Amino acid sequence: MASTDGSRGARLSEVLRSLAFYAVFYPGTALFVFACGLCVPFSMPGFRRVVRAWAGFHRWCARALVGIRLEVSGYAARGQVLYAIKHEAFFEAIDLPCQFDLPVVFAKAELMRIPLWGRTGQHYGLIAVERDAGARALRTMISEARRLTADGRPLVIFPEGTRVPHGTQAPLQSGFAGIYKLLGLPVIPVAVDTGPLYHRRWKRAGTAHYRFGEEIPPGLPRDEVEARVHAAINALNPVL
Repeated sequence: MASTDGSRGARLSEVLRSLAFYAVFYPGTALFVFACGLCVPFSMPGFRRVVRAWAGFHRWCARALVGIRLEVSGYAARGQVLYAIKHEAFFEAIDLPCQFDLPVVFAKAELMRIPLWGRTGQHYGLIAVERDAGARALRTMISEARRLTADGRPLVIFPEGTRVPHGTQAPLQSGFAGIYKLLGLPVIPVAVDTGPLYHRRWKRAGTAHYRFGEEIPPGLPRDEVEARVHAAINALNPVL
């Protein structure tokens, strides 16, 4: 049986490129996290520049060491919106500070518990999502989102709640509809296809894509907004 991460049958070049990526990116990340910790007490603008530099460093590692290039289509700045992004790999999560201007991100609460990294994420603008929490927790998340975006920062959510293998179309988490309703913001869905190249032990060279969909207005019924977002984020993800 073939390995689920695509490790069986990997070419020697993929193995060597991936090892180079791991050897450079992860130690480099540790240095960036340390630099963030130094910046937070003294310079919030400096801290944010370091975060963006880390995301840029990741893009460079993916391109130069693995051979993964990125093509973006349909994107244009649209003011304050909620971006709903397909989640196939860590690639698009790490890349957010490069793609958007100081995004506020709804993220799994488990990430906030990672020593030092979690604290750094909270300073940047990650909002912890407790998946099994009730209405009170949802209201707290909305209040935090409004506070962090008062200056116009964009919001980002992965509406499936976790990474989904390429070739499957998972339902949206129930909390997405509540966030959409309470925020009252338009939604821009974003399709990605990073999984086949990046979400594997031995990563593959190639071109990954972000495809930004049409803006979905606020105030739609739950069934309609969920159907439209689900279809748009899976535009690059045919069922296998």
